[in-house]
Amino acid sequence: MATVDYRSLAGDILQGVGGEKNIASAAHCATRLRLKLRDDSQADQAAIEKLPGVITVMKAGGQFQVVIGDNVPTVYAELGKITKLTGDDAGNDEPVQHGNLFNRFIDLISSIFSPVIWPLAAAGLLKAFLSMATQFGWLDPASQTNVILAATADALFYFLPIFLAVTAAKRFKTNQFTSMAIAGALVYPSIVALAAQPEPVNFAGIPMVMMNYTSSVLPIIVAVWLQGYAERFLTRVLPSAIRNFTTPLLTLLVMVPLVLLTVGPVTTFAAQGLSAGINAAFTFAPWLAGAVMGGFWQVFVLFGLHWGLVPGMLNEIATQGYSLLLGPLLAAVLGQAAATLAVMFRTRNKARRTVAGPAALSGFLAGITEPAIYGVNLPLKKPFYFGIAGGVVGGAIAAAGGSGASAFVFPSLLGLPAFSQVGNFALQLLGTGIAVAIAFGLTFFFGPREEAASDAGTSVPDTAADTQGAAAPAGPVAVSTGTLVVLAPVAGPAVALADVQDKVFASGAMGKGLGIIPADGRIYAPISGSIKAAMKTGHAFGIKSEDGVEVLVHIGIDTVQLQGRGFESAVSRGQQVRAGDLLAVVDLDVVREAGYDTTTLVMVTNTAQLGSVDPVTGGTFAQGDTAITVTA
Repeated sequence: MATVDYRSLAGDILQGVGGEKNIASAAHCATRLRLKLRDDSQADQAAIEKLPGVITVMKAGGQFQVVIGDNVPTVYAELGKITKLTGDDAGNDEPVQHGNLFNRFIDLISSIFSPVIWPLAAAGLLKAFLSMATQFGWLDPASQTNVILAATADALFYFLPIFLAVTAAKRFKTNQFTSMAIAGALVYPSIVALAAQPEPVNFAGIPMVMMNYTSSVLPIIVAVWLQGYAERFLTRVLPSAIRNFTTPLLTLLVMVPLVLLTVGPVTTFAAQGLSAGINAAFTFAPWLAGAVMGGFWQVFVLFGLHWGLVPGMLNEIATQGYSLLLGPLLAAVLGQAAATLAVMFRTRNKARRTVAGPAALSGFLAGITEPAIYGVNLPLKKPFYFGIAGGVVGGAIAAAGGSGASAFVFPSLLGLPAFSQVGNFALQLLGTGIAVAIAFGLTFFFGPREEAASDAGTSVPDTAADTQGAAAPAGPVAVSTGTLVVLAPVAGPAVALADVQDKVFASGAMGKGLGIIPADGRIYAPISGSIKAAMKTGHAFGIKSEDGVEVLVHIGIDTVQLQGRGFESAVSRGQQVRAGDLLAVVDLDVVREAGYDTTTLVMVTNTAQLGSVDPVTGGTFAQGDTAITVTA
């Protein structure tokens, strides 16, 4: 078979459908380029069907569908290089945003943090070891060695907005270098100095309320989100002759002052109000103030509101020698660390476990919770909530005993001596211990138990589904040399391929295979191999065996239209799976209620390159039964 030039193919398809102006939108599923055309009459269907690499063309669901097969993500990506129809990360595994607004917000934050979780975990662990080394006198805090090592450990946290600018730029499809420039301005030394000075600050005569943006999260994410709108607007209105340099120029000129003028005041005023409320609560109901601080400190950090409380803590220490505001934070921090530790013991996902271990250690020893929060607890949601629950109870108990800190330290086991001199230390220990017990216990017994996944790559599946059922049977992989057994990915009655209600699949153009009407919503890998395609909607997966056999599992007919609703993927692209590993969990009732056929297809997509492909005909499968026999 001749090699297909996918860049040329993308251009030929574009020309065949009448050009970019005739395409209202472009997307792709596991096998098809799905185009919504403004005028169908401009498309030359016959010419496109003759293009090398195109299997067939069909019109369905108001879409012009170009069937390409497993290489459709490549064609889609090439289409994105010559048009403005797609994003830079075409065909990636970015999760679909659905559910309530808070869950969507958590998913957004988690996905933006995902690429930096491993460095965060490493830096947090290094900070924990350095803190321990200086605490026990192994390393002189004033030594140049400590200065260098501390900079190594602190840099990622201090300049966190710059790192998040890169991942947010990918998420919101903006110019990442412009995003980094915006973040760099927020943490620029002179801007940090302006936030620290007592004198009023103004920009072009406009009063400006400054805040410290180092280590912040939300300001840069909001900035990059707005940057996307600015760039798209400027790209449309600016002449092409000056667009390349004028777009970033105007974006920077607008975005940096805009963020400083808006995010700073909003965050500062909210933080000041929060600080005043909590300080007032300490005078008439210390337990209530402790519950708020212990439970929601990590939420305050997430929104940058903690900066309004830190000056109060420092002022308390300077004027009276201790801070009551710091007292409940030991329960808050160690509660989240305990939830992370429970995830390490509970999860079957080795990649998640390897993040949770060092993240919990850095939380307990050094009070560094970013790796735990953003790499484990927040993506899984329940551990984050359970950590909050522990912090509420533990913080209330600690504050009721008048606990505080005699020095400004990171709340941690190594910082425990600073909490021993103020108030009832026994109640501080009791409250913190209860916080740890609640967070660990609730997470261990009721938290999500992720299915085992491949160790390949550094990504961690971002699912909150509680998949704690029994593990799927491994099943056979190969029965003899040159022969591969493809297993039924789900139990249910068999459907002959010719009877499937999709003419492309039914025609055999995508290869030989069969359909199964699923009896339940747990879909398993039919062969061992590498995940070559994992649709972000969770409805289709492509697996390639070590012998080169390519198998497609397509859950339902035209279910890409559900945009991930009812689907939870358990694997991601690039992972290695064994036959019988969980691929996805689908709510079949959601699919049926939306009017879609649940028939799940299992097909050998490179049938033409193989000796024989023999699907089992008729009958009802149990999951793991032989569905197709392939001979090379």
